[in-house]
This record gives sequence, structure tokens and C-alpha cells, in this order.
Amino acid sequence: MNSLDYGERSVLIHQQLRGKIGVMNKMPVGNRDDLSIAYTPGVAKPCEVIAQDVSQARKLTLKSNSVAVVSDGSAVLGLGNIGSHASIPVMEGKALLFKEFANIDAWPICIDTQDTESIINTVRLIAPVFGGVNLEDISAPRCFEVENRLQGLGIPVFHDDQHGTAIVMLAALINSCRALGKDIRDLTIVVNGAGAAGTAIARLLRCVGQEDDRCEPVKEVIVCDSRGAIHGDRENLSPEKKALLAYANRQNRQGSLREVLKEADVFIGVSVGGILDSDDIKLMAEEPVILAMANPIPEIMPDEARRGGAAIIGTGRSDFPNQVNNVLVFPGIFRGALDANASQITEAMKIAAAFALADCVENPVPEKILPDPLDKSVAPKVANAVREASLKAQ
Repeated sequence: MNSLDYGERSVLIHQQLRGKIGVMNKMPVGNRDDLSIAYTPGVAKPCEVIAQDVSQARKLTLKSNSVAVVSDGSAVLGLGNIGSHASIPVMEGKALLFKEFANIDAWPICIDTQDTESIINTVRLIAPVFGGVNLEDISAPRCFEVENRLQGLGIPVFHDDQHGTAIVMLAALINSCRALGKDIRDLTIVVNGAGAAGTAIARLLRCVGQEDDRCEPVKEVIVCDSRGAIHGDRENLSPEKKALLAYANRQNRQGSLREVLKEADVFIGVSVGGILDSDDIKLMAEEPVILAMANPIPEIMPDEARRGGAAIIGTGRSDFPNQVNNVLVFPGIFRGALDANASQITEAMKIAAAFALADCVENPVPEKILPDPLDKSVAPKVANAVREASLKAQ
């Protein structure tokens, strides 16, 4: 079935259901006693308890199991800047997956502004209701500032486009090395795409800010944008791209994507489709790993990458092996953070999530370096690892 068929069916389903999620009551309201407990006069008492100690909100309300899925619709995967209204189906889908895989009550909060200050202030104002905030599809570089400035809310704030993608990528590389008998510290990796995902991937692979002994930095990461490699001699680099050079492209390699692919061990694409062919892959080191994430058309199709000699191939698509899908991590990460009453999602929690995800595949082989995105045993394992990492630091 092609993407058009799925699109048409999706419109019909959304039309029939008027959205994919709703509210389910946890207690009955079948008589006057129920009504008096759920609402007036009984509800006054828990209000008074919380007024005396706001931390009681976690014990007495939905806060302990709720996540806001916040977006301004400015960078929706494959669609671009479509705005807040058009982004609702995507955020509903995210909320649906939170419930399905981690039993978390999530709600789409699609903000009708793309002003950084307005987004930050809005999230701060609604934070009392939620136990965590999942930032979604906010364009770079604004997404970096939004996430950084919300870290003091007292609840986890996590930009999944950055960190969820990076965590799944790290798990995929851990298991690629296990399958091929390689050492992750020996890898030279080329990342195409210098936006939110590409930046977070580079940081995680170079262990920036990490104190976890299991985080072993790869040998080199070279990040490319539409102009080729980001290097120290390039003019008019944005502050975010300049910051990359503190840990990426330490040899100051220059040239096009094709030129810096020579002898690279891994290609990671978080950019646009159809930019590589088999001849490009032949330039790489022996047994290269190709993780081409552009959707719906990857940077290189699997059969083309295989003709070039790729040993392991992953994409963002469900119709090919090794689907690199954020649903493998974000439900478990928030489940673990909520269960630990964490105030932030730390670098150690991200590393714990990556290794827990990798360990879900007992014997990695080139055709299977990640578990199936529909495997419901994954989220609890990730959640447990994240919870333990959080509690260890508290």
C-alpha cells in the first residue's frame, strides 16, 4: 500500500472519529455521593491540601501522569511550516502513542504563534497541569532556545525531534557495531543535516556533556548542510553551526558531502531525499552503515545503498528493515521520568535509554539492529533504565 492510500484512509479516519484521542473518566458519577466527591462540596478539600503544599498536586491530580505535546507547527516532518491548526493531527498522534505504549495521558497543545517568547511564556503558564512537556516540530534554531530556557520549570522538558532521534541513532550504532564486530570509538561519521536532529546526534555521539562511563565518543563526526561540510574556515556560519565546531570536524575537513564521505564508516541522514547513490557509498570505508532518515524518500533507497556495498541500512520507513523511529524511546523516557518524579531529563538518562533500547535486541544482525516499533516490551525496559538513572542522581 502506498503513502497516498494511507493518506486517504487517514483523512477518513480523522473525519469519522473527529480526532484520535479523548478523555476517559477514572471514577464513576452515578449518584449524588459520586458527584459530591468528584465535584462540590468534596473537591474543596484536595484543593485546600494543594494550596498548603503544591507538591501534593502530583499525588492528588492528573499531573503525575500527564504530558503536554507542545508545537507551533513550524517544522512538521515532511510538511514544513504548516502552522498550529494543521499540526493538530500530528500532535494527536503523538498523544495516542504516549497512551498506547506507556499509559501516559498526553494532550496536544498547538500554540498559535511562532514567537519564541510567547511559546516559552505559554508553556510556563500551563505547566502546573502537566508532569512533563514534549516539545515537537518547532523549527531550528528557535527550538534550542525554547528547550534550554524551559529547563527550570521543575518538570521534564524534552524536544523529541532533537534528543529522541539522537537516542535511537545511538542505539542503532551500538547494535551496528555489535553486529559487525566494530568499536564505536573507531567510527568516523558523516551527518547530513545541521538542524535540531543533526546537532543533537553530533553532540550525543561525541558525548558532549556526558559523565556516564558507557558513553564512549566516536572518533569523528562531520556535520554537513546544503553547502557541504561545516568547517572553521567557512564564512557566515550561524552561532549554532559555529558551536558544532567545538566537538565536530576537528580535522577541519572541507568540501561537499560526497567529498567528506570518503573513508567514512557511517552516514546519518536527517535532511532531504535522493541525494546519494551507490557510487557515493563505494567511497566509504568497508562495511559502511547507512541510516537515511528523510521521509518519505530516504537520502538513498536501501537497494541502491546495498549496491554500493552498505553492510547495514536503516531508514525512517516502516516498509524497510531497521526502522529508526522515535516511538521506540519517547514513551519510555517520559514514563521513567514521571515515575522518578524527575525535574529534568539528564544526559545520563538519555544514555541509559539508548543502551536499554539497544539491549532489547539480544543478538543484533545487519537486518535487525533495532526492535520493532510496535514491540510493547520496549517502553517498560527503557522506562526502567531511565528511572534508575534519574534516581541514582537524586
